[in-house]
Amino acid sequence: MKISRELVQQLVDHALSEAPNECCGVVSLRDGAAQRVYQAVNIHGSPLRYEIGPEELLRIYREIEDAGCELGAIYHSHTRSRPYPSQTDVNLAAGWPDPLYLIIGLAGDEPELPAYRIRGGHVEQAELEVV
Repeated sequence: MKISRELVQQLVDHALSEAPNECCGVVSLRDGAAQRVYQAVNIHGSPLRYEIGPEELLRIYREIEDAGCELGAIYHSHTRSRPYPSQTDVNLAAGWPDPLYLIIGLAGDEPELPAYRIRGGHVEQAELEVV
């Protein structure tokens, strides 16, 4: 997935604004390129887990479809650990095997933004091209 530096900055800013709790949201996609960041509310308000409420997720999904886009990525932050999917993240991904998973890591000196595919309980690094 290609993503602009502006959208990456929106992801990082969202993560920083919610710290020490995890942030979460969705990125829309069209023709292999990220189009928009949809910030969501972490219904757990927790530094250890995230979840987007079903009503908000449905609203965002409809907005994405109405814009002629598709669900490209689900994102959240890790504020105290490295940006690698936890077992909780893997379990949550079971219902959404197609989008990328972006994890904004805030534990180091500089924010990190790796991308993953999570399918069938398996995690693999995915390409995220910042343009």
